[in-house]
Order: sequence, then C-alpha cells, then structure tokens
Amino acid sequence: MNQIIAFCGLQCDKCPAFIAKQDNNQKLREKTAKEWSSGDFQIEPDQVNCDGCHSDGEVSVFCTTCSVRNCAIEKDYNTCADCSDYPCSDKLETLWKQLNNPQSKVTLDNLRN
Repeated sequence: MNQIIAFCGLQCDKCPAFIAKQDNNQKLREKTAKEWSSGDFQIEPDQVNCDGCHSDGEVSVFCTTCSVRNCAIEKDYNTCADCSDYPCSDKLETLWKQLNNPQSKVTLDNLRN
C-alpha cells in the first residue's frame, strides 16, 4: 500500500482507525477506542473507522471536525505543505502539539522541499 498523507502530515495508512476499517478489525477498534477516550470525551468502537483524510468516505471522529482538514479542503490543497501560510500557528502547530507526533511536521517539511 502506498503512503497516504493527511493534510496535517499524519500518515493515514499507519492510523489505527484507517487500519481497523481496511481490515474490518473489531479488536483494534475496541483497543483504539479505549486509548483515544478520556474522562471528558468517550470514543465508541464504531467511531474508530476511517477511509483516510482525503477520502469522500468515512473519516475518523476527530477528523470530521478538524480545523486543519477543513481549511485545506476549503483552499483545495493536497497537504498543508502547499499553503503559503505554512506552518500556521493557529491551526497546524496547535494540532501538532495536541497530536504529539513530530513526524507530521517532518513529513510536511519534506514535501515542501
């Protein structure tokens, strides 16, 4: 499978929601729902499904309301690396901090070069 890069630089094809949907893996859905849930926000296993950030199909519960994804779709960019405002601090850098995934920035930096 080819790499599927989300607008923010995450690798969709490495995401458990993507993998669970592609493999129809209920145990992975249940495990991921527990890991992604917190006291304030509960994820149910049936919400752990995604066809990838660029998909017109099903996207992760987090991605449906993602300001980075919505912005990139509105601007018709393949990734945020295409944007003249890259890296925007109000959306993208905030998301990277929340994700605690430095590889996302490296991926987009590499796409920009």
